[in-house]
Amino acid sequence: MSAFSANRRRILSLFLPRLPIDRIKRQLPTNVGLDNTASVVVAKQNNALQIYALDDLAARSGLEIGLPLANARAICPELTVFDADPVADAKTLGDIADWCDRFTPLVALDAPHGLYLDITGCAHLFGGERALLQIICGALTRRGFVVSAGIAGTSVCARTLTRHASGKIIADGEEADAVGPLPVSALGADAAITSGLRRAGLKTIGEVAARARHEITARFGANFTTLLEHALGQGDAPISPRKPLPDYIVEKRFPEPVATDTVIAMNLSALAGMLVTAMDQQGKGARRLEASFFRTDGAVRTITVDTGRPVTKAVVIDRLFRERLDALNDPLDPGFGFDLIRLSASRTEIVVQQQRDLDANVHDNDELAALIDRIAARIGGKRVVVHLPQDTHIPERAVLAAPAQHHLVAATQAAWPDRIESEPPLRPLRLFEKPEPIKVPFAGGGSRAHRDGMVEAEWRGADAGLFPDRGRGRVALLDLPRRAL
Repeated sequence: MSAFSANRRRILSLFLPRLPIDRIKRQLPTNVGLDNTASVVVAKQNNALQIYALDDLAARSGLEIGLPLANARAICPELTVFDADPVADAKTLGDIADWCDRFTPLVALDAPHGLYLDITGCAHLFGGERALLQIICGALTRRGFVVSAGIAGTSVCARTLTRHASGKIIADGEEADAVGPLPVSALGADAAITSGLRRAGLKTIGEVAARARHEITARFGANFTTLLEHALGQGDAPISPRKPLPDYIVEKRFPEPVATDTVIAMNLSALAGMLVTAMDQQGKGARRLEASFFRTDGAVRTITVDTGRPVTKAVVIDRLFRERLDALNDPLDPGFGFDLIRLSASRTEIVVQQQRDLDANVHDNDELAALIDRIAARIGGKRVVVHLPQDTHIPERAVLAAPAQHHLVAATQAAWPDRIESEPPLRPLRLFEKPEPIKVPFAGGGSRAHRDGMVEAEWRGADAGLFPDRGRGRVALLDLPRRAL
């Protein structure tokens, strides 16, 4: 075992080579009868329809990915053809990734038809790596997907294994021996690099690894050398999980699925108590909470609740989720039941203890924040706003509507300009899209039109009254009497 492989991660790679055709067949009615007919998915590439995915019958008929559709029909006249839909394929892959969250929170996409699962430290919860591999592959196979999986110490090594064979588990330090006999195409490099290696007589990964690194770099580039080293276990590339790792996670698995609202609410309340206990040990409170409900058929529903202040009481968490679940436009559908319920705090803050005075004025802000959280949980956080002053001369932008949950303290401490008694406002109430003319009749000094620094004007053909003269024929709309507007 090398020094690099000590205490290293364990990565499970999933590869669904026929995801597009499997997705289409799962959506078709059962009485269509495609079991005895070769089926392919085609996409337009290089101004020609080429095979994008195919099933077992099409593969046994001699078809392969990249073959033009005209040639495929000549080989197999009774071919069933479907159009490719990459958006639907990506959604299906995302749904599978959501389902894989039940095994580990670190799930990354390996586009277009693969996933990475970081199972470091969690495989023993499912009986070991071999048992975990069988659970995942068996569940996906029962749902109609062709899947290949492997486990290794690096993501590149695990991915290389799944492209050639399924079910292999490589111990730390044995990556080079495992991938050495595999063809160079299993590395997933560019087609130009793969063909160049074959022309050079290097057909397996072991033959490429036997050559000096500077020779490989000079001929095929540094990126390919790095890819080769990662496949051999001599380096590692981090994966990018789809979701950030929550600060705290508590969950409960059920031997028998639960479907009634009473049981779901009771278990969610118990999880809230466990979560608060875990956070109290480090003096933290939750600002964002997520409840995930995993159905037995693979569907996952996640409910998110935000709070304005760190929450440290289980009863408050329970109340917020009750408000959120009661206000859902799409009610929580248990289907055949939930076999896993998970509650996580994705964002937490350190709780600062505040001194309570004898009048308990501090409680007022706490009650207001709790009220805002309950209303936001029911109608949405963006619909509960506070107004903040803005330094601008445009009246429409003088006030900023911000979410109350995140700007309550700023709103209470905001300094608004004071209104002078019996004086017009310091800024106009509104501005017109186009300036409108105001007629000021000319008169000599001492006349009514220019008495005591005031001018008399007409606006829109009516008397606008008296207002201050700004000099050089300028007048301010903000000085117009309210009756004129």
